[in-house]
Amino acid sequence: MNILLFSELDKITPNIIRISDHRYLHLKKRQQHTSSPDITTGNSLRIGEINGNMGFGNIIDFNDSFIELELGPLNDEPPTPNDVTLIIALPRPKMLKRIFREATTLGIKQFYIINTFKVDKSYWSSPVLETENLKRFLLEGLEQCIDTQLPVIHFKRFFKPFVEDDLPTLSSGKKGYVAHPSDVESCPAAFASPTIIAIGPEGGFTDYEIEKFSDCGFESISLGKRILKVETAIPVLVGRSI
Repeated sequence: MNILLFSELDKITPNIIRISDHRYLHLKKRQQHTSSPDITTGNSLRIGEINGNMGFGNIIDFNDSFIELELGPLNDEPPTPNDVTLIIALPRPKMLKRIFREATTLGIKQFYIINTFKVDKSYWSSPVLETENLKRFLLEGLEQCIDTQLPVIHFKRFFKPFVEDDLPTLSSGKKGYVAHPSDVESCPAAFASPTIIAIGPEGGFTDYEIEKFSDCGFESISLGKRILKVETAIPVLVGRSI
């Protein structure tokens, strides 16, 4: 955790926040195991308001139950978002935490999670997809990269309506790519902004699905002959835009 994120719910007065959940436990563990001199009453911590600005808060109480901080000026704006939109075929639920966390650290702010022919239908009923779990994954990414702007996740369970009704508008003004393990053009060394990238399941998109993306102006690209896991392909692709 490189920044302590808070919301209005954490305020006990307009200028004081109290943290007693997993964020507090993380700070307590950090203090105990590293003898960190910065986490003590009278010192300050980097803080940020979720979807707001950043600054520092002065520690006014740090005990066995909670930490309280007095808010200082929040004058620092969060970093500029990455101008890449990701379309991801729903992967195995256990991969989602890593995918959302790592993509968030890279500045991604828009995710479209879609259904495709090779997506196991049982994935859609996983508790991992519950709102609070997803928010936690995103916040972990923001805490790592010192950012405050929560990404937005859109779920699209029906492929054809998505590519026919939503995708033309979504991809308007953007360069679209489909990452697909096949004999197609190699991935560009760098993407022009703004960009929208579709990443299929580990078995890849079907020919029909590739055709539907092509109808919307998407270009098929490859990262080479090696078949990569989705969680590996995403940082490789997004890294082309940084």
